[in-house]
Order: sequence, then C-alpha cells, then structure tokens
Amino acid sequence: KMLECAGEIDDLKLQPKFLLQEKFVDSEGKKQRKIEYIADFMYKDKSGYMIVEDVKGMETEAFKIKKKLFLYRYPDIIFKLIK
Repeated sequence: KMLECAGEIDDLKLQPKFLLQEKFVDSEGKKQRKIEYIADFMYKDKSGYMIVEDVKGMETEAFKIKKKLFLYRYPDIIFKLIK
C-alpha cells in the first residue's frame, strides 16, 4: 500500500481471484467444481503492465499446477513469485 501511495504502482488489489477452469459435468454425470487461483497481490506498474505477485515459503505440487494453468490462461499478466 505504501508503493501505491508513493505512486510507484497503481490499482492495487489484495487476494485477487483468477478462474483457471470452469465448472463442468464429467462423462459420468458428476459435477466438477471450478478451479481458481488466489494470488496475494495484483497491481499495475509504472509502465502499465499488470503484475501478479505471490509470496511462498515453499511451492506445493498444487501451486505448481495452478501456476502453469495461470501462465497459460493469462499470458498478458506478469507473474512474480517471491520466496
């Protein structure tokens, strides 16, 4: 929030949600829930690029899969992982 106040970034959002896969009914008629990724932060940098940041101590297997799905579905958003 300090960076936004200082004019370094703009349009800061906390814990934005991104749809990775829509819900659907599988071939056996079972309902499958949608898959979402919740980032820690999203903002625009001074150049106008949309940035998503996630802070992780350790990358779980679920996170690695969601990251790949995110990168494929949202190629125009820059993804930054902070370890």
